[in-house]
Amino acid sequence: MASAVLATITSTLGLLTLHFVFKPLTMLIAIAFVALRAYRSGTAKRFDALLAAALTASLAGDVFLMLPGNFFIPGLASFLVAHLFYIALFRQGVAWFPSRRAVLTTLTVGAAMYAWVWGGLTDPVLKVAVAAYVSVIALMVAQAIGRATVQGDAAAKAVALGACAFMLSDSLIAINRFVQPLPLVSLWVLSCYYLAQLLMVHNARPRFAQ
Repeated sequence: MASAVLATITSTLGLLTLHFVFKPLTMLIAIAFVALRAYRSGTAKRFDALLAAALTASLAGDVFLMLPGNFFIPGLASFLVAHLFYIALFRQGVAWFPSRRAVLTTLTVGAAMYAWVWGGLTDPVLKVAVAAYVSVIALMVAQAIGRATVQGDAAAKAVALGACAFMLSDSLIAINRFVQPLPLVSLWVLSCYYLAQLLMVHNARPRFAQ
């Protein structure tokens, strides 16, 4: 948690050297936490592997997006992979997309966001990449919400809230990059992002992981 706060503060203040340390360190700590929790419980199973894979892909995305130069597409691809792992993670113990309303809602929100940023997507490759990413993150959120409607407990609802925060974080990135600059964008983006990861890491694991 402290590392996430420091990563957010250093980015907001433009302390890039420190930010380059704390941003990847935050996800490395999260990965280590998942591995240690699985080891201590003695029940390291498919769930833990999926969660660690999602965090590792997120780490790769973090690194690509903070590097100097244009690494937006590799960063986008890394987070797309992370969301695929999260979809598989949230599939554990429930059906695929158990709430049709959630699927319709998240895809509609994703489509509206894509239409909003369309004018800033001047590269045809970027148009395809962003469309694919929006679709996948919308489905990730839909799976998390559907899971919460089935399980109905506080932990599942926290995971769904985390998924929504992830989508909000990415929406702010897209608006800032392709529509118009946002004030204190790093503060809002990273606050939502780390809230999302925190909620999902601490609440997604069922009592009896598969």
